Amino acid sequence: MDLSSPVLTLGGHAVTLLECLLAAAAVALTLLLLAVILAFRAQAGRAREREEAQRRTAEMEYRLAELSGALQGFAAQSQSHHIHLQRVIDERMDMVSSRVGHGLTEQAEKTSLSLHQLNERLAVIDAAQKNLTSLSGEMISLRDILNNKQSRGAFGQGRMEAIIRDNLASRAYSFQATLSNGTRPDCLISLPESPQKLVIDAKFPLEAYTAFTEARDETLRKAAEQRLKGDVLKHVKDIAEKYFISGETHDTAIMFVPSESIYAELHEKFDDVVQKAHRQRVILASPNVLMLLVQTMQAIVKDVAMREQAHVIKGEVVRLLEDVERLKERASDLRRHFDMAGTDLEKLTTSAERINKRGQRIGSLDMEPETNGALPGEQRPRLVQ
Repeated sequence: MDLSSPVLTLGGHAVTLLECLLAAAAVALTLLLLAVILAFRAQAGRAREREEAQRRTAEMEYRLAELSGALQGFAAQSQSHHIHLQRVIDERMDMVSSRVGHGLTEQAEKTSLSLHQLNERLAVIDAAQKNLTSLSGEMISLRDILNNKQSRGAFGQGRMEAIIRDNLASRAYSFQATLSNGTRPDCLISLPESPQKLVIDAKFPLEAYTAFTEARDETLRKAAEQRLKGDVLKHVKDIAEKYFISGETHDTAIMFVPSESIYAELHEKFDDVVQKAHRQRVILASPNVLMLLVQTMQAIVKDVAMREQAHVIKGEVVRLLEDVERLKERASDLRRHFDMAGTDLEKLTTSAERINKRGQRIGSLDMEPETNGALPGEQRPRLVQ
């Protein structure tokens, strides 16, 4: 076989069999070299992997050892924390138990105190209930009194007398006094600086008012209203006819209404009756109004008493001024005596100063003896210049 004979043509070049064999041998050698290189690299990679694995294993063992130490430390710390937490919890539980016990004790004491106060209040309520029961009985008796004409008159008389006694002196009023015409008003009040007496009547007609308040239909109410107007105006007329005596009683009288509610009802719904009473010089007065009138009279009486004592006060002031004038004269005399004494003291001071100066001059004299022109044993005074 001829190796130089062409086998194929590539790009116009004839390729021989020898060239093909050489090329195939070169490719096989290259592949062999590549296989050797790859095997070597694979072996080197496996060595590096073994080394990396050993290194990672060592690091893992080291980290596992650290982790084991950390876990042991954490376990010890957790145990100490658990012990501390248990101790704190025990202390807190003891404290809470103590507080709860103390709170329960205080609550028991407060509950006992509240029960004691409740018992006291129940006792007060019981006493109030007894008072209400007694008051109910008194109201029933009061209703019986008001239903009885004579008892009602005594009740109004008693209220009026209590107001008069509490606000006026005993000499300023009289009860059930007899007038010159033989009538006996419930009260006579003496007015200051006047011989006339003020009349107060306490017998208010209450039957018609009771019927008026208890009327259920319009017919009965109108009939009771007409009856009430008639009774009140008749009583006003009786007061004006019986108690107005010229020169003996005042020309105005007071009709006492023993209830504030009745007084307000009359002024609200029966104003015409009140005005007719005023025109007949009869004034309707409730307990409060009567108290105000009596206090006004008391102030008038005090003012009159002060005016009566004014001349006494004036005389005392005049005598006081005379005493002040005498005191002024005596003070002037005393001042003159003090002035004279001051003059005498000034003179005494001047004389004392002169005597003092003369004494100083005498003390300054020279008492040594001189022989010229002097007898033996004789001394002549000599001034020291």
